[in-house]
Amino acid sequence: MRCAAGRNAVIHWGHDELSWDFDLVEGRLRRSGTSLPLVEVTAANHGRIWSSNRLIDTAIGERLRYRGHRTPSEKDWQVLVVELHDEESGLAVEVTYRSPDGIPVVRGQVVVRNEGSAPVRLESVTSLVAGGLAAPEDADVLWAENDWLAECRWRREPMRLKTPERGGRHRDIRHKGAMSLAGQGVWSSCGHLPMGGLTDRTTGTTWLWQIEHNGGGWRWECGEHDSAGYLALCGPEEHDHGWSRVLAPGEEFRTVPVSLAYSADGGPDGAFAALTRYRRVTRRPHPDHEGLPVIFNDYMNCLMGDPTTAELLPLVDAAAEAGAEYFVIDAGWYAEVGESWWDSVGAWQPSRTRFPGGLEEVLAHIRERGMVPGLWLEPEVIGVNSPLADTLPQEAFFRRDGVRVADCARYHLDLRHPAARAHLDEVVDRLVGEYGVGYLKLDHNINPGSGTSSRDGEVPADGLLGHNRAQLDWLDGVLDRHPQLVLENCASGGMRIDHALLSRTQLQSTSDQQNLDRYAPIAASAPAAITPEQSAVWAYPQAEDSLDEVAFTMASALLGRIHLSGKLADLSPEASALVREAVAVYKAIRADLPHAVPSWPLGLPGWDDPWLAVALSTSSTTYLTVWRRSGDEDTATLPMPHLSDVDVEVLYPATSRASARWNSTDLVVTLPAAPSAVLYRLTTRGVDG
Repeated sequence: MRCAAGRNAVIHWGHDELSWDFDLVEGRLRRSGTSLPLVEVTAANHGRIWSSNRLIDTAIGERLRYRGHRTPSEKDWQVLVVELHDEESGLAVEVTYRSPDGIPVVRGQVVVRNEGSAPVRLESVTSLVAGGLAAPEDADVLWAENDWLAECRWRREPMRLKTPERGGRHRDIRHKGAMSLAGQGVWSSCGHLPMGGLTDRTTGTTWLWQIEHNGGGWRWECGEHDSAGYLALCGPEEHDHGWSRVLAPGEEFRTVPVSLAYSADGGPDGAFAALTRYRRVTRRPHPDHEGLPVIFNDYMNCLMGDPTTAELLPLVDAAAEAGAEYFVIDAGWYAEVGESWWDSVGAWQPSRTRFPGGLEEVLAHIRERGMVPGLWLEPEVIGVNSPLADTLPQEAFFRRDGVRVADCARYHLDLRHPAARAHLDEVVDRLVGEYGVGYLKLDHNINPGSGTSSRDGEVPADGLLGHNRAQLDWLDGVLDRHPQLVLENCASGGMRIDHALLSRTQLQSTSDQQNLDRYAPIAASAPAAITPEQSAVWAYPQAEDSLDEVAFTMASALLGRIHLSGKLADLSPEASALVREAVAVYKAIRADLPHAVPSWPLGLPGWDDPWLAVALSTSSTTYLTVWRRSGDEDTATLPMPHLSDVDVEVLYPATSRASARWNSTDLVVTLPAAPSAVLYRLTTRGVDG
């Protein structure tokens, strides 16, 4: 449809939980309450109207004029597509907003098409721009630092620290800076999660965003415009990534999708709850999301990449007795004994010397003990000394200026090339079809820089974007062929935590952290970035652990996905009983987890906080894990204002010395020992589950 030419109008769009109005004035379309355009675009010969490093204030964005809009019918979704055009550059822009009914989240994506007569070199295209947010003096910005062994470390600070008030006798007109974060390289979350938030300290109004991209080519910025907060979300762009794309006449470019969650008065917890529900309705359906089987993986604080038949067979028995339902053989199964396999990987054939009776003997024993076998795989790499480094064509690898890119003695496959994809398809189909593998842990342990320029005129960042999209297509193809196969996303632990991959894969590795006390804040924070039912958390009891420490490591996994590890056969009878008890409790509550939303009674966890808490809530039941890590204080008060008149029950460990007292809207918890942890169930009286 189209609003009448020359007429001003208002476009109403949305549903009961999220509604937006757009003002059409003299051909310019803006969301009500802001003068920012719906999309910002820079090109080599079309820069900004106000010089800065920001994504906004672009000449093309300012010149875009309304052509029309439509609201396509889509089951369970509200959709708005706005058509814009810039006569000077010849670019046509299509902005699409989508929001699932009943969930206050909007998904944004943009398509730019060259309708002119000359090529245009794009240098940035935003996926979503939103202005008129919180007043800067009342707002806090949220972001998450993310490092190997130290994932999901959320930070919060006043917006004014990055966007100071500069007015006085002379009026503050315009800014050049903003709070901004950008990814780098191949990993999407190395350094920071591709997420952020803005919350009003007074009202609790909160906006929370994620960039749904599986590479480091992303940027978000949050600053001040029109005396209010604004947000701009983008995939790869020229300033941070050296990205550009030449659009010949008739060609188009599609941005990466992004999403923006909203909570009117629930603070960050309310927005995280909305984003959790959105993640569930925008991922590929899979039975694993409801079944939540218990997984044993032989790596962490256990075999550490050195599996053999002799080591595995008793471990399989111990895992089965503990209650595991999947058994995953991690790294090393393809390497001969004594071989330095790091630089020779790629063929993914079982070792002969590690498994004298064949890998099939171990896999058969896993099945005999009632578990589904799984294997570790690092599909995107080929070791520099692998035979495949010579047999695959040059074009199947990342290259820059004709030179094959190497990082840590490995080459990186470009999954746009049919030979690269055919190689991986053969590997997966063989492991699933011939060996009966039902679980693949897909790891990724190199970061080979800015990308690949393997095609004529291609800049590395655009080649990387092409590979990223090909990887998603490859994953879809794997699951189309093997719909029961479970895929775990891993990249040196949590270096690729993003919704693009999590909308395909069933689980996400949260960390490689080996210290149980350091893992607790990662496990507690993980539901902010990953749905609980996809959040793989290591539980690795050790023979030298105290019983409190065994319960501590097991409790860390009970509101996510148990990734059991450790040499279970070496545990004392009392420790083994604690492990079996934890698995039994998990199986009793796991049906609720795919329908629960997270909150943090003590706030988002700090890396060194002595007390941590995370809750998962359904309409009638709240599961709450509380950790005491250190310090002299044995009692903590947990505000839980959304609850009242509840029964409090200790679920794990049953013999916990913890005590809890409900006080109107707070739960007062005492844990006599440090470290120790406890899982509670809080049930609202008079409400059926």
